[in-house]
Amino acid sequence: MPLRLVRPLRSALSLLALLALASCSTPDSPALTTKAPAPDLIQPESASGWTAKQAQASAHFAVAAAHPLASDAGREILLAGGSALDAAIAVQMVLTLVEPQSSGIGGGAFLLHWDGAKVQAFDGRETAPAAADENLFLKPDGKPMPYLQAVVGGRSVGTPGLLRMLEQAHAQHGKLPWARLFEPAIRLCEQGYALSGRSHKQLLNNTALRQDPQAGAYFFDAQGQALPEGSRLRNPALAAVLRQVAAGGADAFLKGTVAQDIVRRVRGHAGNPGLLSEADLAGYQPRQREVLCTPWRGQQVCGFPPPSSGHLTVMQMLGMMPAQAPAQAFSEGVPSAAWLHRYAEASKLAFADRAQYIADPDFVAAPGGDWRSLLAPEYLQARAALIGPRSMASAAAGQPAAALRVGWAPMPDQPEHGTSHISIIDAAGRAVAMTTSIEAGFGARIMSDGGTGLPGGFMLNNQLTDFALVPRDEQGRPVANRLQPGKRPRSSMAPTLVFDASGRRLSMSLGSPGGPAIIHFVAKTLLATADWQLDVQQALDLPNFGNFGGPVFLEQGRFPAATREDLQARGHRLVETELTSGIQAIQRSPTGWLGGADPRRDGAVRGD
Repeated sequence: MPLRLVRPLRSALSLLALLALASCSTPDSPALTTKAPAPDLIQPESASGWTAKQAQASAHFAVAAAHPLASDAGREILLAGGSALDAAIAVQMVLTLVEPQSSGIGGGAFLLHWDGAKVQAFDGRETAPAAADENLFLKPDGKPMPYLQAVVGGRSVGTPGLLRMLEQAHAQHGKLPWARLFEPAIRLCEQGYALSGRSHKQLLNNTALRQDPQAGAYFFDAQGQALPEGSRLRNPALAAVLRQVAAGGADAFLKGTVAQDIVRRVRGHAGNPGLLSEADLAGYQPRQREVLCTPWRGQQVCGFPPPSSGHLTVMQMLGMMPAQAPAQAFSEGVPSAAWLHRYAEASKLAFADRAQYIADPDFVAAPGGDWRSLLAPEYLQARAALIGPRSMASAAAGQPAAALRVGWAPMPDQPEHGTSHISIIDAAGRAVAMTTSIEAGFGARIMSDGGTGLPGGFMLNNQLTDFALVPRDEQGRPVANRLQPGKRPRSSMAPTLVFDASGRRLSMSLGSPGGPAIIHFVAKTLLATADWQLDVQQALDLPNFGNFGGPVFLEQGRFPAATREDLQARGHRLVETELTSGIQAIQRSPTGWLGGADPRRDGAVRGD
């Protein structure tokens, strides 16, 4: 993949940065543009500012993660002779401490691993409790609970799968002892770390978190105020739990006193108790899925299959987008209105298929018996033919070749929330792309101390609200992604590994947090590096955009008035807002590797 710089585009982007600053104080948006925070549907986390970052070159290995301390931990493990998988475990344990709003041992993850010969997909997604059913989030009158009411409390907590999945992957690809990988996080738990500005912002006005006894005492002062940025946080409870897991493996978390404390807090929640049991925890099993590798632009793009919708939806959109050089696709340094129009329409079509078909493959069959039917070139060509010169009001799901029309109801739109992403390539060329989540900011707003009786702990997920809150439509047709016992909820997470056309030479590892907008953030990075010949940092710096079946979302202050007016003339409704991606990407370069971290978050790249 060429890494030459598109100089006119870079100059235009520099000019655009100045225009963006000016737009903050000049309300020049056209009348039809909604200039307000995006709905919770697509904007799961508040913005935390912009910090310009430089691409980081390294000769042998690279670690890109959502917090500098986590990236440092990964580098420490690689320097000690660990593998990419070893480093990912160390990074994740530190993220549990320093980015508790996004991921941790109380949640789950999707992990892609390249060992130099094959790609594997390790599914550590949470599962629904055995005692739950599709009506879990329906009130007695048959109407769904308000979203936040469903999220906060034990009702939304799924069986955490992260540690069992990492243990399984480590047994195959670990180089260092399991216990060694927990040392950086335990050390930081005991020594303390400085609360980031991003975490502080997530604490502000978080009433539900403040009301949890364990979390309230940890994140807030005696007056109930969020601890200020820079506060030194120590977490003795998490240190104790990690020591148990380091010594006893995932069983120390999924059985015994830690599991008992999780279940006690879930079932004993005062306002919204849940159904998770010790048997659910003890019985959790990760899955190894068949990786989806899709030819595109002379590359093989490998991603995660269902229950993630990420790869399928990304590649559907990209399959409907003809290749265009920057001179054709850009205007004033950003994607042009004509390009954005086609992208938005392709997105509508792809998200319609996503709502209709994609769910846990252990419960829902793929169209035609193969998920690749949604990516068949002739199918995407037929779908792309529906794109006209003006915005379509709405898009319906298609019918892939050889697929029988099934009786699923499309899943209505509902919020999906934040995650974290880790990209690592080690000195032997092994690679990890892992997207990891507890779902909403601070998950279910329940903190467990693992039965230690110590301050701090870890957050529990709210992944069950990724199932359809309304399981059937008015005709009684079931939604594919409805809750069923033991089922994994559909996700938008899109960990991605990119190879040359042969599939044998790795060229990139990437992924992002961001709820359903993950799909657009990953698609933007792939398009920018393949079509527009940008390096990963330049790709991440580009303004964000997306469509989820309705209005076009544009990153606030990043698109000129002429682009917005042109889109509106094509019939699009616009929403300008912060689109807080958190892409972590590593790309092959002529001298080794080039790492990029999203300027919108705290991420950092470390290498050697």
